[in-house]
Parts: sequence; C-alpha cells; structure tokens
Amino acid sequence: MIEAAHPNARSRPIDQHLFTWPANDPALLGSRCRVCHQYAFPANPSCRYCGKLDVETVELPRRGRLWTWTIQRFMPKTPYRSAETEATFVPFGVGYVELPGALRVETRLTENDPRRLRIGAEMALIIYTHRVDEDGTAVVNYAFRPL
Repeated sequence: MIEAAHPNARSRPIDQHLFTWPANDPALLGSRCRVCHQYAFPANPSCRYCGKLDVETVELPRRGRLWTWTIQRFMPKTPYRSAETEATFVPFGVGYVELPGALRVETRLTENDPRRLRIGAEMALIIYTHRVDEDGTAVVNYAFRPL
C-alpha cells in the first residue's frame, strides 16, 4: 500500500514539472491551449491538438474517475525504479484517471487488489515517497487512490 508523503519532510519531486511540491494541497501541472482550450499532461510548450504555441500551465483537478486499470507485475525500468529489489517487489495498480473537464492521466494506483478496483470509481490524487536518495532526501511521485 502506498502511503502519502508530507510536504514538511525533506523531499523533492521526481520531476519538478509534474506537480506542485511542496504543497499542502498538491496538484498535477498540465497545459491548456488558449486557442482550442484542450488540456495536456504533462504540460507541453505547444498544443498537441492544434499545434499553437499559445499555452498556459494550469493545475489540474485533484479528483477524477478510474477510466481503466491493470496490475503491473514487473518492476519498472529506470528512471521510474524505486528502491525495491526483485525480492521485495510488490505488484501495483496502473490506470487512467479521467479528470473532469480536462483529460485522462496515466497513473500509478495506490490499490493493487483487483477486487477493490472498478471502472468509474472516484479517485483522488496523492503524493507518495517513491524512493529515498543516498543523502536521505525523499523522492516523491504522484498516484491516485480510490475514495
């Protein structure tokens, strides 16, 4: 089970452009085209729909609905690898969460029990500790948890 990270701990995001951190109410960072009003995640310097360069960075909704999911039963490749080893690896849920008025976001899920996941379930964003660097800094990432 993935536990939420706390913004007061010594931590850094896995990528500073993915979500607001540190933050008491973190949000994913996407882009919104000012011309065709389409959203993208992660944020892009141009619109992937109309090609215009007139985009702005926006905070995306923190809640959505599970659109589809599966269980990943193999360890992620670098740079997404955590401190887990083949011996300690635990399969985890992966899915797409549809955010209202925005888009579908590919995400790790906090739940890995197929009996507890269902398409259409309400989901909420969390930030979790993905790994801890040698200097003790927590590297945090985003996931969604069922409500």
